[in-house]
Amino acid sequence: MKVALIGVGLIGGSFARAALSAGAVSSVVGFDADPVALSAALRLGAITSAADSSAAAVRQADLVMLAVPVGAMAAVMKAIAPHLRADAVVTDVGSTNGSVVAVARAELGAHFARFVPGHPIAGRERPGVESSEPRLFEGKLFIATPVAETDPAATARVEKLWQRVGARVERMDAQEHDRVFAAVSHLPHLLAFALVAQIAREEDADRKLGKAGAGFRDFTRIAASSPRMWRDVCIANRDALKVELRGYRALLDELQAALDAGDGDALEAVFRAAAECRRMHAPRLDAE
Repeated sequence: MKVALIGVGLIGGSFARAALSAGAVSSVVGFDADPVALSAALRLGAITSAADSSAAAVRQADLVMLAVPVGAMAAVMKAIAPHLRADAVVTDVGSTNGSVVAVARAELGAHFARFVPGHPIAGRERPGVESSEPRLFEGKLFIATPVAETDPAATARVEKLWQRVGARVERMDAQEHDRVFAAVSHLPHLLAFALVAQIAREEDADRKLGKAGAGFRDFTRIAASSPRMWRDVCIANRDALKVELRGYRALLDELQAALDAGDGDALEAVFRAAAECRRMHAPRLDAE
């Protein structure tokens, strides 16, 4: 199978390295708007050759993997649509699916039936192909969100490829996917960025950060992720994310009221419910 990889960052690079290592694909032609990233991908063996445009990359591809920020999907799809082979399968690795499906329907034309939206639940806090890891997806979840028009054969092809790189495969409705991940992925990233940004603005930021321990490290690790990628994710999934953020803000107001009143029982009740929930789900969460 000949693959075209558009976007040679952490996820795209890890996927390509894993697929080549597993013998699941015969070649990977890469393109990235950043020539430094493209050179690094060649050096690391994430791609077997480099193209000078997205259109050139996809012309001979059996499968096209879009691994660009979700805000760039429309432009990329528009650029490649006229150059896709009639039987080529197109897929993506975005963190939001509803918006990407809408863009694909508008930009891919007749190729939309062979577009398989997807989301690997794996990553690292450091972006870029230099942080890519061939074993990144082993035992991790890949969620496919095909729609009614999606060719079942195209979906099966994408799912099989993810299984070859070690992922577990599930399917979800695209809108349900976005609602769930607004809560368990997009909101946590927004909060981690916000906490670090708050401290960074304070005059004694260096002193505070110099005293930070494991709790701060664990909570804010993901704030080192790609700002551009997470900007696009938050905007693309803003309707679902706004709901989660409003709920979180209401809980913060509840905690603020308990602090103002010196109400330890109210604080403990919230903390206890959270602790019991986290402990109950610890085996699955910590396994990830």
